[in-house]
Amino acid sequence: MNKTLSKIGAMLTAVTVALFALFIIMDFSFGSYFVCMFLPIGYVMTAAGFAHECDEDRKVAANIGMILAAVYMTLILLVYYSQTTSVRLEDLSGQAQKILDYKNGGLMFNYDLLGYGMMALSTFFIGLTVKPENKKDKWLRTLMMIHGVFFLSCFIMPMTGMFLSMADGDGGNGGSIALLFWCIYFFPIGVLSYLHFDRGESKD
Repeated sequence: MNKTLSKIGAMLTAVTVALFALFIIMDFSFGSYFVCMFLPIGYVMTAAGFAHECDEDRKVAANIGMILAAVYMTLILLVYYSQTTSVRLEDLSGQAQKILDYKNGGLMFNYDLLGYGMMALSTFFIGLTVKPENKKDKWLRTLMMIHGVFFLSCFIMPMTGMFLSMADGDGGNGGSIALLFWCIYFFPIGVLSYLHFDRGESKD
């Protein structure tokens, strides 16, 4: 059961990242928001798999990674559930629209970046728990730990005000390109995680 759930989580992570990239290219906002609500579920399942199998001397790193993963999931579900419900279906006033609409680069956009910053920190600590047994595991551990660097930009950049131009429609395609780059980077983590759990017997 442990290995099966971990594999399902890794597969869900890889598939949702791929769909997210596709919907960005298609400029299908609702699809992007919808799949982003399933990505954190897949990631939490994946992180739980790594936390379960790690050695006792790495349990602290695993626990930190899991707590950060839960914070990430909470923030992201709040952001994208609001986009697919209140923002999409209700006639919001100007100020409410500015705060709640992700496309305006307001509060929800900042919460989204904070959420992915927590995810980045989570992958760093989960990466610390991985003991590579082959080249795929070495790549997985390296990608997860380097991904932790994204925390700095996700946490600090909104404080600089550099995203305020999005509210005036001056964001251009830079945001979409950055998201596509992230998808290209993170997709292999989902695939390599699946291959990791698919190998050998789980520690049930």
